[in-house]
Amino acid sequence: MQEFIAFNEQRAEIYWWMSSLFARELSDADLHEYHGGEMYTFLSGLGMTEELKAPVDTFRAAIKKSHARSDEQLELAADFCGLFLSTPKSGALPYASMYVGKTGLLNDKPAQEMHELMASFDIAQRKEFNEPADHLAIELDFMGNLIIMGNQQQTEEQREALMQSQLSFINTMLLNWLPLFTKECQLRDQFGFYAAAANLLLAFCMLDKKFLLGE
Repeated sequence: MQEFIAFNEQRAEIYWWMSSLFARELSDADLHEYHGGEMYTFLSGLGMTEELKAPVDTFRAAIKKSHARSDEQLELAADFCGLFLSTPKSGALPYASMYVGKTGLLNDKPAQEMHELMASFDIAQRKEFNEPADHLAIELDFMGNLIIMGNQQQTEEQREALMQSQLSFINTMLLNWLPLFTKECQLRDQFGFYAAAANLLLAFCMLDKKFLLGE
């Protein structure tokens, strides 16, 4: 049981890490960590899984390439803004509504559904992150919290119910638009750092789905 709890904690940490990556521009302190030994070890561990080896290698190459930029922090911040804070015509906006909504506008049905889902599990959005509920960072943060909530259940039946909730969330709220988002990142991210991150996220979500299915 302790191994299962520890494994779930690792899953949650990955979702939270990716949430922070898509929530805001990386700071100089963040980049110092990205080029440090702990991140190298962390990514090496992820890359030991066959399904993640190629996307991890691509992301590690993007980190190395980023380190060679003349003003890395400012240039990556510009990439972030150009992709995620721009317009649908020029960027890859990180909102589910832009990909599976019916209006092509923000706060479409996916945002409403996400807001209702968070309320049903009594998981609050961080007040300092004032974005529609279907922002990728919010959805990934929610998934991390859902995993930890599963660890806190007292019975096998309760834990299984939370695992099924996680599977449903991946299928209906993440994998229904992440492939489209990743494709847009690959088309529009000329440097490639965030495209590599999106590709790694998509691969991880697909792998996590297999875990939840017991495959």
